[in-house]
Amino acid sequence: MPDIEAIANAATMIVNGYAFTNTIDGHVKVLNLNAPKSAVVLDSTGRVLETSMDDMEVGIVQDYYRNNREFMEVSHA
Repeated sequence: MPDIEAIANAATMIVNGYAFTNTIDGHVKVLNLNAPKSAVVLDSTGRVLETSMDDMEVGIVQDYYRNNREFMEVSHA
């Protein structure tokens, strides 16, 4: 079982119980904090690379990502 608190603290953004975390290779890992066996890896455009979610949940997560991805960008200031 993943350490939910550590994942939530390390997340770049949390939307409606989904923790979005940037990876070194430019992908985004998303974990459902309420159901930790439910996860997806997205590319920078929101396309699914890997998942354990059903299609409906993937669609919801993709919408959350696409509507909020501006908040995932790393500031280089």
